[in-house]
Amino acid sequence: MTTGASRLSRFRPSRPSRWFRLAWIAPALLAVLALIVLAANGLNALPSVESFRRSYPGVATQAAAAPIGIPAWLAWQHGLNAFFILFVLRTGWQVRTTKRPSIFWTRTNTGRFRTKNPPIRITLDVWQHIVFDTLWAVNGIVFYVLLFSTGQWLRIVPTNWDVFPNAVSAGLQYASLAWPTDSGWVYYNALQLLSYFLVVFVAAPIALVTGLRMSPGFSARLRRLDRVFPLPVARRLHFAALILFVAFIIVHVLLVFTTGARANLNYMYAARSDDGWLGVWIFVGSLLLVAAVWLGARPAVVRAIAARSGRIIHRTR
Repeated sequence: MTTGASRLSRFRPSRPSRWFRLAWIAPALLAVLALIVLAANGLNALPSVESFRRSYPGVATQAAAAPIGIPAWLAWQHGLNAFFILFVLRTGWQVRTTKRPSIFWTRTNTGRFRTKNPPIRITLDVWQHIVFDTLWAVNGIVFYVLLFSTGQWLRIVPTNWDVFPNAVSAGLQYASLAWPTDSGWVYYNALQLLSYFLVVFVAAPIALVTGLRMSPGFSARLRRLDRVFPLPVARRLHFAALILFVAFIIVHVLLVFTTGARANLNYMYAARSDDGWLGVWIFVGSLLLVAAVWLGARPAVVRAIAARSGRIIHRTR
């Protein structure tokens, strides 16, 4: 027997699904991009803007000592960083979106890594995130050491104030779909330079510092930091860094494939400037590796790996 309330519920309009709402994002983005292209082309037609672009063609003044070319170590660092950051983002999103975790991990407090304080129980998602964070951070430390010891930092650190007007000029070129024709093997345009500087020297350190502040071990034992660096502030900054990384990756990959994919992949993955296909094949191999690890990182596999260094605890929902 149905009640009046149940009969009325049949005629209630159902709420639109999340996917239905997301379906409007793509056409809205396309409309915004079309408006940006039209506006940029309109600006480029103005005499004052034409004069500005002649004065600032989009390439900042580079230090005379800046090296030319991509060394092999940088190509390997780039590939490893791309691999680690994808899983840092994936596991970070899992930590953020999992409401009621059911699997936990506690470090085995014996052997070489024994500590005075008892280990803190964390979720398996947090364990995964910390593992990939650690790999990403170690790779980043090696990157910083090699970057400054080989002079490659001169390619991604602004050394002249003309980088800012030149970045505006390069942005107008990108927005009007008149891609800059600069060679990344020799130098980066001003907008690329500022983007790489922001990611390497601003976003990455913020992500690392805020991640350490949010980690269960530090946050539980360093309560005195709550006044000067509260956890809510760390979480907001950490999430902002995540959004910045995602946006950078999307734009970076888009430009790599629309401004000469084979040459760009040769620079980035094979450390060579020629018309060969080695960089493309290395890139394809890296995609297959990412896909294999992504699909292989199932809960049962992750639990088995985590159990080698700690105790797995299941909580019934």
